[in-house]
Amino acid sequence: MLEQRRSRRIPVTMYLEVSSVFKQDNVQVDHINAPIQVLDVSKNGIGFISESVLPVGFYFNSRLTFREQDENLNCVVQIVRQKPRSDGKYNYGCEFVGMASVFDYIFEEIEESYDKKYETGNCE
Repeated sequence: MLEQRRSRRIPVTMYLEVSSVFKQDNVQVDHINAPIQVLDVSKNGIGFISESVLPVGFYFNSRLTFREQDENLNCVVQIVRQKPRSDGKYNYGCEFVGMASVFDYIFEEIEESYDKKYETGNCE
């Protein structure tokens, strides 16, 4: 797969639901109720799969919960890529918007934890 992120992707298992998306010009789409499965996360964004068609260029609010770090991250993400899959679902790429650099430590801890698991062969 062609790497399109500015920072390292870490595989995760996380589920979210998108109930509404919005654009900066006050366009909002409500009642979407799109379940998504987050595949990976990086300092700059997330990659996920969904059965729902979500518009590229729109934003949504999310709350990412990292079990091992016991951290919650409330953030806004912008959908920047959408690609259909052969199973009828869609792959999405999203970027974090307005993320304070102070949150970099969360992602550094996630990377360190992943590296430790990988080194010991305890990757799940």
